[in-house]
Amino acid sequence: MQEKTSSSRRPGKVWFVGAGPGAPDLITVRGSRLLAEAGAILYTGSLVAETVLQWASPECEIADSKSMDHTQVTAWLLERAWRHDTVVRLQTGDPTLYGVLAELARPLDAAGVPIGIVPGVSSAMAAAAAAGECLTLPEITQTVIFTRLSERTQMPERESLVSLAAHGCTLCIFLSIERIEAVVEQLIAAGWTSEAPVVVVHKATWPDEELVLRGTLSDIAARCRAAKVDRQALILVSPALGARAQTEYRPSKLYDAAFPRRFRPAREGG
Repeated sequence: MQEKTSSSRRPGKVWFVGAGPGAPDLITVRGSRLLAEAGAILYTGSLVAETVLQWASPECEIADSKSMDHTQVTAWLLERAWRHDTVVRLQTGDPTLYGVLAELARPLDAAGVPIGIVPGVSSAMAAAAAAGECLTLPEITQTVIFTRLSERTQMPERESLVSLAAHGCTLCIFLSIERIEAVVEQLIAAGWTSEAPVVVVHKATWPDEELVLRGTLSDIAARCRAAKVDRQALILVSPALGARAQTEYRPSKLYDAAFPRRFRPAREGG
């Protein structure tokens, strides 16, 4: 890791790295390598667990962006790009999902600063894993929708929670736990019953902070309020929830002995 000299004519590369859901060892190998190589790291301290920064070099310049506005963030990244070969913008989860990647990339593109993107484990997958649940189930649901309630960020009219929930498939609802009552109301309006199972996972994979709440649409709001879960939580609603405890289910054809595969012929009476 070397700081660029004044004679350097080209800027370094700014990498948008997904930190994953929280646990420091759930960042990708590529992401941890870039943290180790980075001359400067700007991370979202309000969302990213500081333990992820353990991969950074002791000499690395590290700053927290939680008190910065958009102009300050882009200025910081641009200035460091002319001083370092590798600069990392470390973001929670995956940079391409519910972030401001495009907004931050535009001024870098305009300045001729190259960028790279490293995907991260989404909290949707981390929440399902923490709860021991599947997001899809053969012949029950094969579709997963990532969405949120309309609030300060307005949802397109065609993407209202009611219209999406009407499909009856798996819903991973982000950034909406503060309005859990409204989530419940809209799901019921979409046709889900009050006894439909719901899982809420707070800070999935965060060491000593993860909390999994289970309930139904009739009581999940009260459970969240009682547990004081009102931020950094993902809401899972799906007909696949609780599949491990089901005694009657439709098995996948993947390992069905009677179902031929490329490397496995069908077996009679399988």
